[in-house]
Amino acid sequence: MRERKHQFWHDVVKNRTLLLMLAPAVLLFFLFSYIPMSGIVIAFKRFDYVGGVFGSPWAGLDNFKFFFESGDAWRVTRNTVLYNLGFIVLSNLIPMLTAILLFEVGGKWFRKITQSLLFLPYFISWVVVGSIAYSFFAFDVGTINGILKWVGMEPIDIYNTPSYWPVILLLVHTWKSLGYGTVMYLAAITSIDREMYEAADMDGANVFQRIRSVTIPNLYPTVIILVLLAIGNIFQGDFGMFYNMVGNNGLLFSSTDVIDTFVFRLLMGSNEIGMSAAAGVYQSVLGFITILLANYAVRRYDKERALF
Repeated sequence: MRERKHQFWHDVVKNRTLLLMLAPAVLLFFLFSYIPMSGIVIAFKRFDYVGGVFGSPWAGLDNFKFFFESGDAWRVTRNTVLYNLGFIVLSNLIPMLTAILLFEVGGKWFRKITQSLLFLPYFISWVVVGSIAYSFFAFDVGTINGILKWVGMEPIDIYNTPSYWPVILLLVHTWKSLGYGTVMYLAAITSIDREMYEAADMDGANVFQRIRSVTIPNLYPTVIILVLLAIGNIFQGDFGMFYNMVGNNGLLFSSTDVIDTFVFRLLMGSNEIGMSAAAGVYQSVLGFITILLANYAVRRYDKERALF
């Protein structure tokens, strides 16, 4: 025991610089992620402002019953999962293909300029993206309907037609995240040992064979890590995107409402903090179970590529 304690402090002193660099991130998570977890008790209470978080009367599972009996639980859960599955596929596949294309085709300056242009949408606020979308899709003044009228076609009422929005949201999300994902995969590609490409060239492999046999297999660890991290949030909708793109348009809720926007409207409309907290706990528990199952599946396939 004494030797272990001595070894522990020896490692602390030896890695003190790295631990100091890690300290702000640990403090951030502790203050904003772990301490607020005590507020989970609100989901099991009939919250009132006089009693506060811990002084309010207990409600048992009544808040959860309201959520499931409201008829919205299945709809918002389905929408959240399906959208996130689409985001995971497109936000990994398209950036990976773009990164491979830039690496194989583009010269140094072309690659840098293209990377910068692709990265710009990532920094645009969802508020601005929502305004841009409205300028395109608005029925009376939108660019798309303006073009349709100009060519003699009937305008499309996009903001009153739910079936258009799954495609719109998938495309907008992919466009906004393309640059970030491309940089991630380009970094992974540039770290691949050059000798592997040289060996493929000596064997007479063309560019497509080189991509299939060298580049893509070496990207598997990056893909697995990014997918696992994304799966952990599969029950969390991007509130900023959904709210700024759709707002409170009830006609579109059937195809655009996710758990996050449902909880927000529930809190703003009814001021029932306990019921809103219950929906949030439901969301977090499902996400926790999903990441455990996904990590278990990866461990069964390859232990070295699992998160834990």
